[in-house]
Amino acid sequence: MRKALICGVSGQDGAYLACLLLEKGYEVWGTSRDAQASTFGNLSRLGILDRVKTVSMAANDFRSVLQAISRSEPDEIYNLAGQSSVGLSFEQPAETLESIATGTLNLLEVIRFLGSPVRFYNAGSSECFGEISGLAADEGTHFQPRSPYAVAKSTAHWLVANYRAAYGLFACTGILFNHESPLRPPRFVTRKIVQAAVRISRGDNKKLVLGDMGIQRDWGWSPEYVDAMWRMLQIDKPEDFVIATGESNSLEDFVAASFSEVGLDWHQHVVQDPKLFRPSEIRHSCGNAGKALNMLNWEAHLKMRDVVREMIHHEQQF
Repeated sequence: MRKALICGVSGQDGAYLACLLLEKGYEVWGTSRDAQASTFGNLSRLGILDRVKTVSMAANDFRSVLQAISRSEPDEIYNLAGQSSVGLSFEQPAETLESIATGTLNLLEVIRFLGSPVRFYNAGSSECFGEISGLAADEGTHFQPRSPYAVAKSTAHWLVANYRAAYGLFACTGILFNHESPLRPPRFVTRKIVQAAVRISRGDNKKLVLGDMGIQRDWGWSPEYVDAMWRMLQIDKPEDFVIATGESNSLEDFVAASFSEVGLDWHQHVVQDPKLFRPSEIRHSCGNAGKALNMLNWEAHLKMRDVVREMIHHEQQF
């Protein structure tokens, strides 16, 4: 039985990945800063909490990382931990850089220190590309980070590449474009929109307030994207991959699709507030996952409107 350690198992991707690995027969371990105090709500929602072994780990503490890896003895490590909000990173740049970059460095150093043949996956981000002027980014596209979050993710990406080249570690980064699900916290704009659409369809008159609705993103489905993570660790040679749908839509399109799904015209229920605009925003984001299709036999099947439909239907159950 193979063993996997998921750092950040309580998040959206961590929970879906745990579910996938359990289905494949893995023994799954998951970390939280304080495993005894954490509720692991997403694991409970998926009905797998009692099947995941949990361990406390502070990614910015080398000794804590060493203890967690020594205790779990994994064959595969998935690094999904760290501050995950672009918006929040503008308010907490130091914490963002430490939790993402230093956390990744500690994991890589522990793997090198122990000398075990662990396969390491690092969660990268399309935010690293910055503004790409309407193009679809691939693995060769230069990074131009425009937020503290993107700077931290770019740092982690190059740390992984360096440890792969310098020390021969099986380490790779998945450069994932936006991917959503019902497990997204309400502070993420996609979940905020879906919740508001369902709430208003039930008679609530409070309007939805959003920032810049002209931005364009490549939105996919989280359960499909965690499958790509797993596939990256099954190939013979570690490489980095862009994971995306290849389709870009505006936030206004996402809003329109959400309200249309509940039979409403969004224009009557949504207002835009310039105060919610970010200091430096990416206008257009789209990915080219051709390499993943060729080498991993992976491609996205659910596009933005499919994602909206799934999220709305789930929200209507409550």
